[in-house]
Amino acid sequence: MRLTRYTDYAIRVLVFLGAREGELCSIREVAETFSISQNHLMKVVQDLANAGFIETVRGRGGGIRLHKPADSINLGKLLRHTEGLTELLECSQCLVSRACGMPPILSEATSAFVAVFDKYSVADLVRRKADLRALLQSAA
Repeated sequence: MRLTRYTDYAIRVLVFLGAREGELCSIREVAETFSISQNHLMKVVQDLANAGFIETVRGRGGGIRLHKPADSINLGKLLRHTEGLTELLECSQCLVSRACGMPPILSEATSAFVAVFDKYSVADLVRRKADLRALLQSAA
């Protein structure tokens, strides 16, 4: 299974914010650090905020930060949100879908894939905060 660029960007945002947990950061900082279009990132950030993964603070001195502690932001939940993991293959339009054994297999495969991510949180991605901060600063 391959994750979308959207999920990749969402994970990068959460890693950036997790490495600087509690600090307000700007979308521009994240975009420049990862060489990502700020416009693309704004859409991802808005979606992450609407879903409760991050919070946004408006106005002068505002920015973005994790909405809750990194250890309570589950990666499986993030993938379900960003990937919309319902079907790996669109079977409803297929001629044999009602008699084919593929749909339940795909459902089981998706569940097994996400189950691995369910075991981890953003905190697992940012365990080496000092190293991450140094790398993020050098990239900026």
